[in-house]
Amino acid sequence: MANGGGYVWALAAGFNAALAAISAKFFATLLLKYGMVIAFNVTMWGCYVNSLKALSSLQATVTNFAANFISSGLAGYFLFEEPLPSKWFAGASLIILGVFVLSKSSIEEKPNTD
Repeated sequence: MANGGGYVWALAAGFNAALAAISAKFFATLLLKYGMVIAFNVTMWGCYVNSLKALSSLQATVTNFAANFISSGLAGYFLFEEPLPSKWFAGASLIILGVFVLSKSSIEEKPNTD
């Protein structure tokens, strides 16, 4: 699996984590609320595990976090009419920059001692 596929999985994991939080606030019936939270979290973990097959744990975790942060912020703005101050955009830009830097960094491979 190419690194690009790993980033797609990590982004999907972050997006599903945001959907889990959104569903906890959005749905009225308790059974549907918990069912959606569990479904999105199971999907998120599946996507995250797949991202770990192609990326380092640091790259997968940071990309997952960034996708979750940005998705949650935008969902709050569009679905719940929460304000997004300029500091939020500055922070989101720095997070995206950090993900880009980590994606371009070289990860040393451990020598096989077997």
